[in-house]
Amino acid sequence: MDIALRPVHGSDLPVFFRHMSDPESLHLAAFTAEDPHDRDAFDAHWKRNLASDAVHRTILAEGDVVGHVAVYGDPGEREVTYWIDRYFWGRGIATAALRGLLAEVRERPLHARVALDNAGSRRVLEKCGFRETGRDSGYANARGAQTEEAVLVLDA
Repeated sequence: MDIALRPVHGSDLPVFFRHMSDPESLHLAAFTAEDPHDRDAFDAHWKRNLASDAVHRTILAEGDVVGHVAVYGDPGEREVTYWIDRYFWGRGIATAALRGLLAEVRERPLHARVALDNAGSRRVLEKCGFRETGRDSGYANARGAQTEEAVLVLDA
């Protein structure tokens, strides 16, 4: 499958909103917006994201928008994040997209967090060289409960 990254276009946002409103995806991601169905909050969030120094990329598979990947945050504490349309899970797209972003953003260390029961996402991070450095717990909006997460880092 041909995977490509490109800058986020405004026309990608409705697709991202649909991806990020999927109940199964929300549960696995766990740490999501307070109300993932609030389109105004979603649009405001993306307006801030795209105006920041974060690196956001749209993920294309065979030319179709299937998700997004980003590096964001303060220097020395920057994190990676990604979201793939559930229909495309298990096809190596997240791994390919994250590898592509890591080749573009050479800054290290980079950090990541993943709910402990999200084995697929954790595997993506590990395939890309991230290693667990600790555990944390926080309130997960998508689950309405405290949720444990792994804290990972990608060193130089």
